[in-house]
Amino acid sequence: MNNIIELVLKEQLIMGAFLDKPKMEKHNAQGQGNGLRYGLSSMQGWRVEMEDAHTAVIGLPNGLDGWSFFAVYDGHAGSQVAKYCCEHLLDHITSNQDFKGSDGPPSVESVKNGIRTGFLQIDEHMRVISEKKHGADRSGSTAVGVMISPQHTYFINCGDSRGLLCRNRKVHFFTQDHKPSNPLEKERIQNAGGSVMIQRVNGSLAVSRALGDFDYKCVHGKGPTEQLVSPEPEVYEIERSEEDDQFIILACDGIWDVMGNEELCDFVRSRLEVTDDLEKVCNEIVDTCLYKGSRDNMSVILICFPNAPKVLPEAVKRETELDKYLESRVEEIIKKQGEGVPDLVHVMRTLATESIPNLPPGGELASKRSVIEAVYNRLNPYRNDDTDSASTDDMW
Repeated sequence: MNNIIELVLKEQLIMGAFLDKPKMEKHNAQGQGNGLRYGLSSMQGWRVEMEDAHTAVIGLPNGLDGWSFFAVYDGHAGSQVAKYCCEHLLDHITSNQDFKGSDGPPSVESVKNGIRTGFLQIDEHMRVISEKKHGADRSGSTAVGVMISPQHTYFINCGDSRGLLCRNRKVHFFTQDHKPSNPLEKERIQNAGGSVMIQRVNGSLAVSRALGDFDYKCVHGKGPTEQLVSPEPEVYEIERSEEDDQFIILACDGIWDVMGNEELCDFVRSRLEVTDDLEKVCNEIVDTCLYKGSRDNMSVILICFPNAPKVLPEAVKRETELDKYLESRVEEIIKKQGEGVPDLVHVMRTLATESIPNLPPGGELASKRSVIEAVYNRLNPYRNDDTDSASTDDMW
């Protein structure tokens, strides 16, 4: 219920920031190295602009070839800060003296301190650039990432994007969202002379930590981490478990608005049992979240460890049987209508009332929308594309 209220609030506060129908073209990438495989997908969706950005780097500079770094940046009020961070944040982290420490690989504390220093440095650097342009950039960006060393996984979070680790088939760890209503965040905001109204900083910004957002970082006498909005990340180190670590998900709040931690973990695990194409899994995540009602930009990175779920013949068979069953049900629903063809919304609503076995956990019927739509379009070649587009309004 809270998710729905927050989605409604978001829409009310940024009315007019939506398209007539979503842009479903996706940006994809994938790669492997250091014993990891990754895939990513980002989609503009209903928003008028794509403000997300991402970073995926296998092998870090300064002799850290066995290390990797991944991050998702969720921009707001523009894409400038997100874009700048995706290109420069890693360099700010790995090149500062706190991170480098003494000779040899950095210690756990050096990594944590260096990540924090890198965030504060890039934020100050962007502020200077913005002021030199004589037109202060009002955009900001959350950031969620992981730095993976041979021994540790470092989760990094600044804002309300989220990262989670699936270990031994369960959600083992997830980052905490920085929301203005959190007690410690609220205390800092009030100490800086601000207030929290409708769960927003001064009734406006929905996150309490972010890079950029310099309009909220102007309180004299307060340090950078004491402002209305703080650029300070929380960094958590987790010892790697070669036997039990399966995968990491990094995603912006456009994903988490409509899927919970366990739901997404279960959904990804079920998808990895039917395909080893990580781009395809990521595309299924963003499509499913769109059909579940997300109105935001969506970006997700999936990082798989060696012991990630493998494709299982029985799971592939179940998936094939499910798709065939859904195809036959769509045909039956259309035939039952008699004269005229029911619209796609009617078909989806009818299926939603039925008990359908073996739907993907976490994704449920929404994750099969593309299968249903494909057979519907095949049986209804003279459809009106305007009414049967990717609109999800009132779908359920």
